[in-house]
Parts: sequence; C-alpha cells; structure tokens
Amino acid sequence: MLKKGLLLATGLFCMLGSAPLMEASSDLQRLVEQTAEGGVLTLSSAAPYEGNVIIDKPMTLRGEEGTVIRGDGTGNVITITAPGVRLEGLHITHSSFSRNSEEEYAAVKVMSDGNLLENLTITDSYHGIYLSGAHHNQISQTTIKGKGDQEIAGQGNGIHVYYSNHNVFQGNTISHMRDGMFFDYSNDSQVEDNRVSHNRYGLHYMYSDRNVLVGNEFSFNVGGATLMHSKSIRLENNRFTLHQGTRSFGAMVQACDDSEIIHNEFFYNQRALYIDQSQRNRIIGNKLINNQVGIELWASSAGQIFSENHFERNTAPVLMIGGQGNNHWSEHGKGNRWGNDYPMMDLNQDGIGDLPVQYSSTLYQLIQENELVYLFLNSPAVRIYELLGRFSQKQMVMVDDPHPLMSSGQSLPLGWVTLGVVVIFIIWRRKRKEVER
Repeated sequence: MLKKGLLLATGLFCMLGSAPLMEASSDLQRLVEQTAEGGVLTLSSAAPYEGNVIIDKPMTLRGEEGTVIRGDGTGNVITITAPGVRLEGLHITHSSFSRNSEEEYAAVKVMSDGNLLENLTITDSYHGIYLSGAHHNQISQTTIKGKGDQEIAGQGNGIHVYYSNHNVFQGNTISHMRDGMFFDYSNDSQVEDNRVSHNRYGLHYMYSDRNVLVGNEFSFNVGGATLMHSKSIRLENNRFTLHQGTRSFGAMVQACDDSEIIHNEFFYNQRALYIDQSQRNRIIGNKLINNQVGIELWASSAGQIFSENHFERNTAPVLMIGGQGNNHWSEHGKGNRWGNDYPMMDLNQDGIGDLPVQYSSTLYQLIQENELVYLFLNSPAVRIYELLGRFSQKQMVMVDDPHPLMSSGQSLPLGWVTLGVVVIFIIWRRKRKEVER
C-alpha cells in the first residue's frame, strides 16, 4: 500500500515538473476567460505569467509589485479588443520584434475605446503601447524602455498612436525607443507631464491636429518634438534641453499651421526652434537660452508672430535661411527680450525699448552653403567671421523688432540718463557762448 502511494506521488511530481511553458501561457488566458465581465483578476508576483493574451471583455487585470507577464516573442504580449479594460501594476515584456509581418507588434496593443493602462513597466518589446483605432483611452504613470542607443533603428515607438482620437497620456517615462511618442492621423489628445529622453524624436506628430502638449520634459533626443503636417497644436510649458547633435533641435515645426508655442523653455540645444513651411503660428513667451541657434526660420514660412520671447546667450538668436519671410516680431506693441548683448534705453520706463532692435548676421549664408557649419558654431572663428561681416557689409537683417522688451536690470537708471542729458546741454551752451564771443 505504501509502495503504491509512493509511486502515485512520484508520478504526480513528474507530471507537474515536466509541464511545458505553454501550459502557463494557457493558464493566464484561461484565467482571463474565467474572470467575469467587469471582474478583477489579480496576479501574484510568485512567477512570470506567460503571454500572449487576448482580453475581449471589460475587466481589470492587476498585478502585485513584481508581477511579470512575458510574451513568447511571436506577437503582442497583451491584445485588448474590448472597451473598458484596466491594466494596472504589471511588468510586460518580450513582444515580437519581427518587421516581416503585416502587423507591428507591441507589449500592449489596444484596439478598443475607454481603457485605462496605469503603472505599467514595459521592456524588451518592439513598440511599447500601440493604439490602433482606439479612442478615449488613458495611459499614465507607465515606464517604457527600449534596448538602447545601438538598437534605435530596429526599435519601434514607445507609444504609437494610429487613427486614434481623444486619448490622454500622462506622467509616463519613455527612453531608448525610435520615437518616444508617435502620432499618425490622431487628433484631440492630451500629452501631459511625460519625461522622454534618448530617443530619435521625443515626440513625432504626422497629420495629427488639435493636440495639446503641456508640462513635458524632452532631453538627450536627436530632436525633442517634431510637429509635421499638422495644425492647431498647442505646445505649452514644456522643457527642451540638451539636444546637441549636428542636426538636432528642441522643437521642429514643419508644414504645421495655426499652432501656439507658448511659455516653453529651450536650453542647450543645437537649434532651439526650427520652423519650415509653416504658416500663422504664434510663438509667445518662450525662453531660449544658451542654444547654438535660437530660432532657425526658413523663408518658406510666413505669418509667424514672435512676442514676449526671451533670448539670452545664444550663439545666434535668429537665423533666416533662404531669404526673408513675412513674419512679425511683435504683437500688440510687445516685442521680445534680446538679453544684455543688446543695450537699450527706456526713458519713459514703460518696459519697452525706445529704439527698435535689429540683429544682422552672415552665418545664414555659411549654413545655406554647408550644413557642417553647425559643428563649429561654438568656435571663436565663427564669432570672428561675424565680426568681419559687419565691415564687409555682407550681413543680412535677421530680425527687426520694433518694440523690444527691456530685460530685468537692462535699462539705464533714469537719474543717470537725466544727469547725462544735463551735462551734454551745459557743454553745448558753453561751446555756443564761446563761438558767439
């Protein structure tokens, strides 16, 4: 009897020990299928759960700290086809990286509306989260990390949004992907308080209108935000820093119209703001400090309004490329702050300089002829070239601001100005009397 019991126990142990990984995958799918519609399935952190999983009904899939769902590398790890699904507190990893398939794979592919993805960690996946025809979803507090700088060419996007409208992306951290966030034919979304670094582009808009970006931080990307073929975008209170490649930029506005770029900060970028083929954009109240080029503005752009922007310690505050465009350097009698390199007077103390600020440069010509000049913008030779340009009269007017704003501490004290005028008047009277004698 004892011998039979031992044999039975040994047999069960062998059966359990030799269970293939597919069993675990089937188990998670089965657990999902067994969860009632609207129910909550909480996964433990004891062992990784095997994908790939399809969720086709409203439910919550929740993990404990350390819960991992690992795909088999052949498709999406989690596919959501029903509305009203919540994913919370999961580490999702190992989607397919195949680019020979008709489908682009992701850790999480969302194909329905009204879902919430929150507190997720995504690694080792082609795309992080892919929204396809999915509207009114929210993705927040999620970390997505790609394979690294050497793998960007073979890497998908952190969040890929395709034909998907009215979505919210909030508080996410994305790095080492191709593009941090990519929008394609996707409108009316909110992108707020995300941190995006070490990607090709931090954010990439194509044919996507009326989206709002507020409070995001972009750093160490090739380009911070690339807005292309879109309109009515609002870029507000974002921070663009340390985009320092040869052709890098903080924000690129190309074929993008009727948008607002307001109260953003651009520090230590190769070009803070690049504008090309764009019409009627308002660039208001931005700080552009310690960049190589503050604004690179191509002649194909017209009707831009620049007002209340603060330029300080840029190698070139503005470069017009390809000729002069019809743009405006003040609005409602308010121009821009040009820093302490441009001494101004404000006799009536109204905060606006008494004379226009005009900035001329020869650099535009060098850059038009050879883009490698960007490599040497920090060189003393460039400053000498600019200085010589003043004498050779080859400089072209880049900016003519009729109402420049005074920077803090820039205005000469009124008392000293008055004293100077009085002294000059006294000297003039004495000279005149000497002549009359």
